[in-house]
Parts: sequence; structure tokens; C-alpha cells
Amino acid sequence: MPLTVLAIACLATVTLCYGALCAASPFGNCRKCRGFGYALTYDRKGRLKRGKHCRRCDGHGKRIRVGRWIYNRWARIHRAGTG
Repeated sequence: MPLTVLAIACLATVTLCYGALCAASPFGNCRKCRGFGYALTYDRKGRLKRGKHCRRCDGHGKRIRVGRWIYNRWARIHRAGTG
């Protein structure tokens, strides 16, 4: 019995921390370009060079976090229903 209480407490803590992260920093780095806004490629000498423009983040290097996306949807639906 105490193990389930501990698991619930840990899950609640993780959820609250992620909610605080989404409120403080709603945008994270793009997973495809890792926040650069473009792909990194190598030239023939093996040196890094700037590659193509990232299509997923449109070159911004940022993406909206899942928790913030869910909150934005909920807020939009709530405003539309009570307005």
C-alpha cells in the first residue's frame, strides 16, 4: 500500500514540475535541428557547414512544448464556450 502512495506522489511531483516548466518556458528546441534552425552538413574536407533550412520549425529553432500546446487548446475551447 505505501508503494502506491509513493508512486502517486512522484507522479504528481513530475506533473507539477512539467507544468511549471511549460508556464515558464513554453518553447523548447526543435528536435530535428536541435535548435539551430538548419541542418548541419559536412564539406568534402570534413568540416561542418550550414545545411538546409529546417522545415519542421521553419528555421526558428524552437517548437511549442506538448504541455503548453494542450493548455492553449483547452484555453481556446474554454473561451469559445463561455464567451
